[in-house]
Amino acid sequence: MIPPGSIPVKDHAIETPLKKSSTSPEGDTFYEVRISFKPSDEISAINFVLKDEETGASYQHKGRNFKVPLVNYLKEDANLIGPKTGFSLSQGDIGQMSNVILDSEATNDKVQDSSSESESPKKENSQVEGFNVELPLTKEVTVNNSISVSVRKCSETAKNILDLETDIPGNIFLHWGVCRDDLRSWEAPPAPHPPQTVAYKDTVLRTQLKPKGSGEGSSAQISLGEEFSGFLFLLKINENSWLNNKGIDFYVPLSTSGSLVIGNREDQSKVVKSEEAGENENSEFTNEIINEIRHLVTGISSVKRRKTKSKEAQETILQEIERLAAEAYSIFRTSVPTFSEEAIVESEVVLDSESPELPPKIMSGTGTGYEIVCQGFNWESNKSGRWYMELKEKAKELASLGFTVIWLPPPTDSVSPEGYMPRDLYNLNSRYGTIDELKDVVKEFHKVGIKVLGDAVLNHRCAEHQNKNGIWNIFGGRLNWDDRAVVADDPHFQGRGNKSSGDSFHAAPNIDHSQDFVRNDIKEWLCWLREEIGYDGWRLDFVRGFWGGYVKDYMDATKPYFSVGEYWDSLSYTYGEMDHNQDAHRQRIVDWISAAGGTAGAFDVTTKGILHSALERCEYWRLSDQQGKPPGVMGWWPSRAVTFIENHDTGSTQGHWRFPHEKEMQGYAYTLTHPGTPSVFFDHIFSHYKTEIGALLSIRKRNGINCRSTVKITKSERDVYAAIIDEKVAMKIGPGHYEPPSDSQKWKSAWDGRDYNIWELEES
Repeated sequence: MIPPGSIPVKDHAIETPLKKSSTSPEGDTFYEVRISFKPSDEISAINFVLKDEETGASYQHKGRNFKVPLVNYLKEDANLIGPKTGFSLSQGDIGQMSNVILDSEATNDKVQDSSSESESPKKENSQVEGFNVELPLTKEVTVNNSISVSVRKCSETAKNILDLETDIPGNIFLHWGVCRDDLRSWEAPPAPHPPQTVAYKDTVLRTQLKPKGSGEGSSAQISLGEEFSGFLFLLKINENSWLNNKGIDFYVPLSTSGSLVIGNREDQSKVVKSEEAGENENSEFTNEIINEIRHLVTGISSVKRRKTKSKEAQETILQEIERLAAEAYSIFRTSVPTFSEEAIVESEVVLDSESPELPPKIMSGTGTGYEIVCQGFNWESNKSGRWYMELKEKAKELASLGFTVIWLPPPTDSVSPEGYMPRDLYNLNSRYGTIDELKDVVKEFHKVGIKVLGDAVLNHRCAEHQNKNGIWNIFGGRLNWDDRAVVADDPHFQGRGNKSSGDSFHAAPNIDHSQDFVRNDIKEWLCWLREEIGYDGWRLDFVRGFWGGYVKDYMDATKPYFSVGEYWDSLSYTYGEMDHNQDAHRQRIVDWISAAGGTAGAFDVTTKGILHSALERCEYWRLSDQQGKPPGVMGWWPSRAVTFIENHDTGSTQGHWRFPHEKEMQGYAYTLTHPGTPSVFFDHIFSHYKTEIGALLSIRKRNGINCRSTVKITKSERDVYAAIIDEKVAMKIGPGHYEPPSDSQKWKSAWDGRDYNIWELEES
């Protein structure tokens, strides 16, 4: 059954070239391969991926292999191809490559009814009926173009002169406006305007860019008054293509003169991440900001050495650093988002936390930057009915171990006892305990200096009543919403709201956060929890289900001490093996954090997945990306990465994605010595790992390792990974040998365990 020209790939796959079959009237070329088989071959399914020989890219279905069923008793699978089975690819939106037609020739009968897909498995080798599925694939084609924006003050008029240039070919139209504050509400400025400018809408102007004299690219010059704080724009490439900043408007602040390279363009329709572009095209403006920060940090360091300046002088410098850092972050967020530069900016502004006069800056996405989170429950914690009181007894012990934040389970009335199917949001008597017991345990943790996170399930909510069609979409309790609060594109619950801004959670009605009344009620509820219960921040459940901008709205309203979102989806695999490059996966998490304005961190699911493969398969080389940095969110945006190896979903009695057995301490040796905010699972703390975890926590705190610490990877090979953190701590995991370099520094062993070692720098 193997087609001609095929070659074996490893011992479990075959590579077969596709042959040209036809060309459509529209000019699309079709390719095909025919695989013949017999029912007696006892083959139940064919798995495949498509490989682009030109780029080396593999095309999969939702990050997994395609699967064509050849018998009718296969269970439904997310990547199963068959009659009445829908598809969606996540390989990018850039240019149509071709159409692939999959044709099962088992029979020539008509497509089977969906009911036959669930027939009893007793009908072994019963062949599926014939079907055809046509699926568009997309091919990513990189086209390097840039947009450059510079802003300068006119000495005569004191106006801002904005020069915009691009090397994108063709007739380009600039759709633009201005704003007066951080809300970035579009407004059309008064005349004068550039030539060929017309009013596109009430708040938007359209200007055709003028071709450059060299014939390469086009430009425009715009004069803007001092009353405006920012310049907003989009580029229209052609009738069907718009260029924006990953779905949002480009934004250029007007408060400071300078220049900015917006970034690369791919496919003339969407700005996507390009580390090379971000590293090679840093603008003069952002470099100036970073240099100013370095100068100020040097100044405050010398102040601390001389101890001659007042506290007020130091605070003045601090405020200026924060202003510049915020301005730099705004630039990075509106340009190509590499996020590697953030480590530079943020590490420069982190001051000595031991100074009593200069406490760390607290931000909701990071806390102080030195937080260590304890997940204070597992999947079974609700069964005792008095979990809050059991946890209260452990508060002092958790504080002595070094934890600064504890994450409590969902507090509300819920259809499921674990709390993740909330119903009446204001009813806080749950299977974990009563509302008074909840208040009591929060107070106890506050007494020992530990902040408390509430687990807020905002994506979905269970209804208490049925509508006239018998659908459960009418809510009860104080927030007695009707079906307008439910998204319109969830077929299970017949919502009358708008379409969802994220992925669906099919077990309960998905809430429409675009509705003003919904957002206002949620903000009021969260503020009530802050005041009534004393929560200090949030763990946000299933944030894939709604736009991160709504999270920013909720965080701005509630001003949490610390917050973290759960953005969990599948990593990338080829032939059943995890890909080394997981940039697409961590980019999705980074995009969510960015959409939330950095007001919340996110669990570093990428790092957990890579640790799985590295430790299970003894492939420690996976722990370094192509730039020699950590391969997870930690490597791109460490201050917003909340690292973990296990939680109530992945471990406990659920075990959806359990960490490699007996290798948990290698995982903690990695997360507790590296940047990011580490989270430790309750089951591991109160187990035979307690002493080892306590030792690693002590090393982290003793050496001031924080969410913005620097990592220098010194070894990343098959059987060993090693790194030096902040030039203070060296570590290695894996069975291979490693000793930290001793040419200019002396190291002493701080702790060791099964296949891991930690060293500290000896004091001189």
